[in-house]
Amino acid sequence: MFEGVFGVMFVLVFVLAFGMILFTIIKGISTWNKNNRSPRLTVDATVVSKRENVSHSHHHNGADNSMTYTTTSTTYYITFQFESGDRLELQVQGYDYGMMVEGDRGKLNFQGTRFLGFERTVV
Repeated sequence: MFEGVFGVMFVLVFVLAFGMILFTIIKGISTWNKNNRSPRLTVDATVVSKRENVSHSHHHNGADNSMTYTTTSTTYYITFQFESGDRLELQVQGYDYGMMVEGDRGKLNFQGTRFLGFERTVV
């Protein structure tokens, strides 16, 4: 009896994990394709907020799990507001994140959900 239940659970977990990986790949390709088909736009915008998403991963090394290490990664986001009042949050690189502050005004260059650049306007 246990072998039958274990076998079904094993297949179910394998199919679920494989399905999640496949879904993630398809979603990434879809977003990439949509961004490539979107026009490149340059619009007046204001930086209205910034946020970071920090994720930690704990890794075990060795057969007895005696060696562990942690990796940390940070993803940066900036929300821009257009003259119309619409807002758009874009993922940016750390350098771009560090070079902008809330209240900066300038020309935002983007393609779909892909950040291409921001040129600050000197007032």
